[in-house]
Amino acid sequence: MPSTNTFDKQDAAYKESVLPKGLPRVAVEAGVSDFWRKYVGLEGAVIGWDHFGESAPADELFKEFGFTPEAVAAAVKGVL
Repeated sequence: MPSTNTFDKQDAAYKESVLPKGLPRVAVEAGVSDFWRKYVGLEGAVIGWDHFGESAPADELFKEFGFTPEAVAAAVKGVL
């Protein structure tokens, strides 16, 4: 979703056409994950970064906090 602001301004019919009920949903965000819950629903999964203040190379932090391709694949499998 390139712009949540633009999506949120659309009418309900458009939103339903883009994110129909029953569609498995996974959001991946190198940032706070709670924001995406309204788009993926309770049945969906969110891979996010809910930590602040750590300092290290990005690849090390991604591994440390589970923001990895393996975590994304597991989340997708979990909603299918």
